[in-house]
Amino acid sequence: MARIDPHDPGPEAGRRRGEAAQDSARSPIKADKGEVRFGTASWTDPTMTAPGVFYPDGAKSAEERLRFYASQFSVVEVDATYYALPYKRMAESWAERTPKDFVFDIKAHALMTGQPTEMTRLPKAIKEEMPGELKEKKRIYGKDLPRELLDEVFRQFREALDPLVEAKKLGAVFVQFPKWVFPSAEARELILETRERIGLPIAVEFRHGSWFNEKNAERTVGFLQDNKLAYVAVDEPQGFKSSVPPVVIATNQDLAVFRFHGRNAETWEKKNITPAERFRYLYDEDELADWTPKIAALAKSTKQTHAIFNNCYSNYGTTNAREAALLLAEMQA
Repeated sequence: MARIDPHDPGPEAGRRRGEAAQDSARSPIKADKGEVRFGTASWTDPTMTAPGVFYPDGAKSAEERLRFYASQFSVVEVDATYYALPYKRMAESWAERTPKDFVFDIKAHALMTGQPTEMTRLPKAIKEEMPGELKEKKRIYGKDLPRELLDEVFRQFREALDPLVEAKKLGAVFVQFPKWVFPSAEARELILETRERIGLPIAVEFRHGSWFNEKNAERTVGFLQDNKLAYVAVDEPQGFKSSVPPVVIATNQDLAVFRFHGRNAETWEKKNITPAERFRYLYDEDELADWTPKIAALAKSTKQTHAIFNNCYSNYGTTNAREAALLLAEMQA
């Protein structure tokens, strides 16, 4: 008989584990004066919407799925905005379909953090304003754009989120700087400029371990704290140049974020695979329990703490979010 990988046991095993902690993440969990929300980085991945995985049989439309998800968790991360600029009607529908206390964390568009995007994904009005030499490109970077066009990207992004801001359902904009953004005065200035241009609360995630190596760690922490920038602590495979260590620091009294990417080293830097495959990893209880006191400690000095599970293959993320919430609730009891 083939041995079942405990970190990839399949949807049925994941579903059973999730049901054992089913109601634990419906509401924020109090931790001293703060509260902790648990959720996932997707509610629409095809492996997650497959029959019998997470959603009940009747939840087949986008509206039904979001309503169900929001009945189980108090926060979700929106990744689609990284690939395509959001529009206001989309944000209006999110606000309308979720409970009053539900919160959305929105990932910044690729062009806003120095990463490339497909030209076909940009709004028609922006493409039409492109200089001639750029119109022929399939992919472009923010640095390629004239300043006024990049300003327009930021403006459209910010304006589209107005319905969430007005409904008090916007948690933060996640700005994830690529692995080629190394610690430097220029990079730190870029982060501050990005916050100013977005004009909304942001949470910063680094994608290169050098920000926290022996040479740069103290300066990085000081920069985040001095500028009151919420930091995204990550759990991810270690041993790669891009690997960011699991540093837990209080940098902003309003918000702290944990993102759990799984520990699938085999797929971490693999090319041409889906995000669900890259982060295909089910944490075991011991791994989650190691994080529980860290989440609790940070929550004591922060008003809002978001624990987001990005291991969104099948029901792995939803299961782990529920289990992590249950562990924290038991610790607080």
